[in-house]
Amino acid sequence: MADLDFGIEGVEVQEFAAVPSLLFKLRVENPEGEPIRSVALDTQIRIAATRRHYEAGEQERLLEVFGEPGRWKDTLRSLLWTHTAVQIPPFSGSVVVDMPVTCTYDFEVVAAKYFYALEDGEVPLEFLFTGTVFYAGEGGFLQVERISWEKEAEFRLPVRVWKEMMEHYFPNSTWIRLRKDAFDRLYEYKARRGLPTWEAAVESLLRESKQGVER
Repeated sequence: MADLDFGIEGVEVQEFAAVPSLLFKLRVENPEGEPIRSVALDTQIRIAATRRHYEAGEQERLLEVFGEPGRWKDTLRSLLWTHTAVQIPPFSGSVVVDMPVTCTYDFEVVAAKYFYALEDGEVPLEFLFTGTVFYAGEGGFLQVERISWEKEAEFRLPVRVWKEMMEHYFPNSTWIRLRKDAFDRLYEYKARRGLPTWEAAVESLLRESKQGVER
């Protein structure tokens, strides 16, 4: 019986990818010692949000995620970040493989709002594993077993790594998604005033809004 153990040894920014991605260094161990033919591994990654301290500025930016800080004892909770899958090649004993995790900058996604709100420190993560392991049993015959969801690992992701990744893929930029009717009105506003960029259009609207408030 192959009873695998899992751990996360580190993380780095994946330099070349179609979308922002992190590479987690995943260690897989087989204490029983049978030669592993392959592992089809599925991983759920959760943000253990209750396991870190939040500065005042972070609390303000997390208002949309957890509500007023005075209510956090009821609203602060673990968040689902993402799912990922990786195929682990043959090994004996243990192996370390890259586990790519794609990251979104879509601010409609709760996890993106959470990461963006943080100034520094670390993000406590929980990795929950399942999947299928193929290994050589007695006589060398192929055996197949499911991996229980009880297999878990923890890792603290430095906030600076997430920021470095987004800066690498989107230098000095952020992304927001608009409904088509809202975009159409913004496009019309930009064209009518002859504004050269979307930033100029948004800044013009903000100035007009501020002037209206000051009146």
